[in-house]
Amino acid sequence: MLSYRHSFHAGNHADVLKHTVQSLIIEALKEKEKPFLYMDTHAGAGRYQLTSPHAERTGEYLEGIARIWQQDDTPAELEPYLSAVAAYNRQSQLLYYPGSPLIARHLLRPHDKLQLTELHSSDFPLLRAEFQKDERARIERADGYQQLKAKLPPPSRRGLILIDPPYEMKTDYQAVADGIHEGYKRFATGVYALWYPVVMRQQIKRTLHALEATGIRRILQIELAVRPDSDRRGMTASGMIVINPPWKLEQQMANVLPWLHRKLVPTGTGHATLSWLVPE
Repeated sequence: MLSYRHSFHAGNHADVLKHTVQSLIIEALKEKEKPFLYMDTHAGAGRYQLTSPHAERTGEYLEGIARIWQQDDTPAELEPYLSAVAAYNRQSQLLYYPGSPLIARHLLRPHDKLQLTELHSSDFPLLRAEFQKDERARIERADGYQQLKAKLPPPSRRGLILIDPPYEMKTDYQAVADGIHEGYKRFATGVYALWYPVVMRQQIKRTLHALEATGIRRILQIELAVRPDSDRRGMTASGMIVINPPWKLEQQMANVLPWLHRKLVPTGTGHATLSWLVPE
């Protein structure tokens, strides 16, 4: 299908959670001098204009990044993420939202590498243009799941693999579990970060059961809901599944999740949870 466009949803509550987790993992990997690979299997366009017709039609960023932008009581854990957003909004106005590839580009060091994949015919040229002068990056129009077989392990034997499909096809829910299993067989020490939407809770439960069945250990689940589960159309929550999380990540998210929930869900509905799907 490949009809999904993230430009309608950029900067929403799900992006805030996803990019907070992504930023903290990158910062943890940078604590060692040895280089690492950042792989983004479904990279999108890279940069999103918040005054575009797509963003203005939904206004989702107003209930996401706009609610935590330039707050006085921001937790320290959010500094890497918000510094990346600020880097693309030089006039202190929230005009652009950086997707995960641009957040990674801002945070990575000169000797780290980026492997970015996107299939969408409109988004791929935009992504390629963003990175055409960045010698650290390799951009490909290819199946992101296949990259988990073809590009792992990286020469550095260190890396973060972000898997963020659009879930526009029901097969994506099983494909992410299969893809992670394939990648893990090749690169068991990598950090895998899987984003998921909660539209129908049963779909997520099946994905989690599939991941448990792989036998992989150390799987941390982080979820933020803006309203209770529902049978109605629309995303009620989103989450991150992190395999081999850095040792500080659990405590960092325990510190920041309650603040994010208060800011993003002022009505107090929904929930913010942090638990081990599979422990050590």
